[in-house]
Amino acid sequence: MKALGWDAADVILFTGDAYVDHPSFGAAVIGRILEAAGLRVAIVPQPNWTDDLRDFKKLGEPRLFFGVTAGNMDSMVNHYTANRRRRSNDAYTPGGRAGARPDYASVVYTNILKKLYPDIPVVLGGIEASLRRLTHYDYWSDKLKPGILEESGADLLFYGMAEKSISEFARLVQRGVPVQSLTNIPQTAFMNPEGESYATKVDWEALEINAHEECLKDKKKFAANFRYIEEESNRWQANKLVQQVGRRQIVVNPPWPPLSTKEIDQVYDLPFTRLPHPRYNGKGAIPAYEMIRHSINIHRGCFGGCSFCTISAHQGKFVVSRSEKSVMKEVEAVVDMPDFKGYISDVGGPSANMYRMAGKDLELCRQCKRPSCIYPSVCKNLETDHRTLTGLYQKVASFPGVKKAFIGSGIRYDLAFHETGGAKKDEGNLEYLREVIRHHVSGRLKVAPEHTSDDVLNVMRKPSFELFRRLTTFFHSVNRKEGLKQQLIPYFISSHPGSKLEDMAELAAETKELDFKLEQVQDFTPTPMTVATVIYYSGYHPYTLEKVFVPKTEKEKLGQRKFFFWYKKEYRNSLMQELQRLNRPDLEKRLFDAEQQPAGNKRNQSKRKKPKHHKRR
Repeated sequence: MKALGWDAADVILFTGDAYVDHPSFGAAVIGRILEAAGLRVAIVPQPNWTDDLRDFKKLGEPRLFFGVTAGNMDSMVNHYTANRRRRSNDAYTPGGRAGARPDYASVVYTNILKKLYPDIPVVLGGIEASLRRLTHYDYWSDKLKPGILEESGADLLFYGMAEKSISEFARLVQRGVPVQSLTNIPQTAFMNPEGESYATKVDWEALEINAHEECLKDKKKFAANFRYIEEESNRWQANKLVQQVGRRQIVVNPPWPPLSTKEIDQVYDLPFTRLPHPRYNGKGAIPAYEMIRHSINIHRGCFGGCSFCTISAHQGKFVVSRSEKSVMKEVEAVVDMPDFKGYISDVGGPSANMYRMAGKDLELCRQCKRPSCIYPSVCKNLETDHRTLTGLYQKVASFPGVKKAFIGSGIRYDLAFHETGGAKKDEGNLEYLREVIRHHVSGRLKVAPEHTSDDVLNVMRKPSFELFRRLTTFFHSVNRKEGLKQQLIPYFISSHPGSKLEDMAELAAETKELDFKLEQVQDFTPTPMTVATVIYYSGYHPYTLEKVFVPKTEKEKLGQRKFFFWYKKEYRNSLMQELQRLNRPDLEKRLFDAEQQPAGNKRNQSKRKKPKHHKRR
């Protein structure tokens, strides 16, 4: 600030992450947006909240407002495993060091700022604030919490990707409009005393959901709320949501319409250095940055609507794609980085293959309330042509200085296999898969079938496992034809709502017969603002209000997880006992009968049994 000749900053942002000036880090994006608007912006990364609070005082008061974010992850997901065990590292801290941010960081930071500077507005943003904007289940305290505005005392909350909201807010605050009057900005939430009027837009209809206190008394009412929260979060023309909390109301204004390509390009064209702040030199690498330093994000948003995923709750259902020109400009910037060795780690997004996919008739999209465009079936109005994306991959891979451009984001193979009725489109979609397998896989292609049981997959909003079988056949066919020896790595989840022990046993048998020994697996972790979490807490599906089985105890979870590792000797006896208890001798035979080994394993064993004098031919 002294070097810049500033007597004060206009805006001071506090973030739970280390500061990395890269478009994948939220604080950097908001900082650059505000800077482009002509404001003096200071950023305080990972302030110490346990000492005399000097990090909160060192820059003094901002002229306009403070901004707070917990960082790129909910602080509790960042800190704890699915078993509520404290993690020993933090990917967003130099050296991966744990302990650089508090639990519930958004609340802690805001409480401190409000106490130190009671007259300066504090606004909340980022993943943690976004997913906790209304009554939500907090897995780590095992209770319902009110919207985060209630506990934090912040003046305003920006949910989702907040570029437009923060720009509008800053413009009005600079004009001298009091923050308490700014109640009609889209994609924001605020608290209002019961019965008091506030500025709003005439075309915003209010939809009142069950009060926080009612949710505390009745789990079914909490579940019923979520259908409306999800639908209104993902609608083009949404209602504002109103929820009573004590004698006040949380009002959640509708989201902005999806950004245009020009608007998202403007974000990525800001002058990011793409580097961590120099203060971290010699303090160890920042693991999250190492993962994305040579990657390119080509779109945002996801219309998959998976029950356990928060992407659409934060980024929205509608996919917003960058222009090819903007993408290639970033490729050039990556190639020019001093440490670039020729390998781009990812050309992707929340899902790798949704680039440029949107409704054919956008008027139908404006009326749509479906949480997913591809479940239970692919919407007839959705354009699923992959040919433009295939062409983009080829241009990136052929750019001077690029040796390989890998696809690290998850691929929705149900989109690639979707039959549109148009021969050229359908062949183009399959050609996309061939292109990925032949030229953009770093030895292992990772995909996420998540489960094998149709009942569980229905709760997850995922396609039938039969499609994964088809992918397996297709993948191995391309590898054989091209003389490649690549692996297909599937992700699976245990203990998801709807998953029973028998379902996990079936999963083990199915994957064994496909010659997989699973490694990319996880227990379901309930995170705020997902269908699966609502089911986990309440026991009811929010769309049908019917009861759903939920594995909750440590014993149930461990019992399910063991089936991932059926091949480990230490689990064999206990798994056999479980299958006998379930009266499933068929599954016991499929898993543990030596004669039922998959063909691949038999071939491997036959090679090992050859006598030492056997000559190779």
